[in-house]
Amino acid sequence: MKAEVFNQENKKVGMIDLPDKIFAVSWKPDLIHQVLLAQLSNRRKPLAHTKTRGEVRGGGRKPWRQKHTGRARHGSIRSPLWAGGGVVFGPRKEKKFSRKINKKMKRQAIFSVLSKKLAGQEIKFIEDLKLKELKTKNFAKILKIFFPKPVSLLCIPDKSNSQVALAARNIEKVDVQMPDSLNVYNLLAHKYVFFEKEAVNQFVNHYNKLK
Repeated sequence: MKAEVFNQENKKVGMIDLPDKIFAVSWKPDLIHQVLLAQLSNRRKPLAHTKTRGEVRGGGRKPWRQKHTGRARHGSIRSPLWAGGGVVFGPRKEKKFSRKINKKMKRQAIFSVLSKKLAGQEIKFIEDLKLKELKTKNFAKILKIFFPKPVSLLCIPDKSNSQVALAARNIEKVDVQMPDSLNVYNLLAHKYVFFEKEAVNQFVNHYNKLK
């Protein structure tokens, strides 16, 4: 399949060939949901942590003798039965939330999202994103030509043009990612995708190398 390529003035300058196995894949919501949950789970860090009775400070001495006091027997003031004692079955930082997803599943999920966005005219292909001066205002001018109103945008530049990330980092709702590190979360988190022409070839070659 083919798609139109534009210059920085948003004028058509040519066409680009897109492989059907990447940009014409059927929509697979169940697979995408599974891959997205795995990605979010692998990001998750177990921050909540409660102490057991063995970790709470103090409570080494038996509070009172075992018998003949008229009170219930206790061995430590740090028992879970006591205020200030340890916690039973509380959250622990050792818990692992990671999930395993096969590489082929990740790949097909990415292809499915890209195909959906291309069909919905949410992917733009630009000839190049090279800036005369590496300034945020110059990059913002290019975006305003394509998108007069602020939009959520994922920009994918050529690897040799990685400095465009410096020009885009202060623009709200705009993110930059290299063509060999795309993931389902970032694609779904942004409404539009801005592909530099050479980045498309690098993206396709990256997945052609993978078996």
